[in-house]
Amino acid sequence: MRVLARKIKPANTPGKMKKLTALILFVFASLSVFAQKQDKLLVQFTGIIHNHDNAGSVVPYVNIVNVSDNGLVNQSNYKGYFSFVVHEQDTILFSCVGFSTIKVIIPEHVPSQSYTVQIAMKPQITDLPPFRVFPWATTEEFTRDFLSMKLADDDLAIARKNLSHNSIVLMEQTLGRDGAEINSAKNFHNNIVNSHYYTNPLFNPFAWGNLINSISAGDKSRGVNGASGSSSASAATSGN
Repeated sequence: MRVLARKIKPANTPGKMKKLTALILFVFASLSVFAQKQDKLLVQFTGIIHNHDNAGSVVPYVNIVNVSDNGLVNQSNYKGYFSFVVHEQDTILFSCVGFSTIKVIIPEHVPSQSYTVQIAMKPQITDLPPFRVFPWATTEEFTRDFLSMKLADDDLAIARKNLSHNSIVLMEQTLGRDGAEINSAKNFHNNIVNSHYYTNPLFNPFAWGNLINSISAGDKSRGVNGASGSSSASAATSGN
């Protein structure tokens, strides 16, 4: 009996072996990093952020990024206070608009697993390049608007316009009175009111009666004086 043996060709495994080796290395690297992270102790990181140029002025709402912990983001409150948990040797970045970024590294062997700091952020002044805004999209639009633009009046034209009859009438209707006009109007009103207390004697019947009585009394007095004068003249003639 003849046994036929078939030769098995070796499979092409270099590519698969490379992938498997890379996967194993990645797993070992991840485990080592995780083990190192687990070996680091937890620390309560607490502090206050204030202005470097003014220690009494706090910097509120500062972004705090833990670069060593996958970019975990925290933020200080409106008083510049922050408190969160980190690991030893973690790198912390403090950033805020208008201030320079500050990097803090948590030290090792922190006593009582608590680390307190005062962060002084220095103001950062950034000079931006000038930017000019034009309301015209094209040169043709600018030329059209420039030619149709109405120029402003000069000082003489403005003065003539303000002293015109229509402008003066409008100001009289809208502007309030000054002190001299108010006093003049008040005096005129008082004179009219006070004139009502004095009546015209021509319209008073009692005044007419007094006038007639005065005339009559004057006539009588003139008659008596005339009679006495005639008797005196007769006596002088008879004496002669």
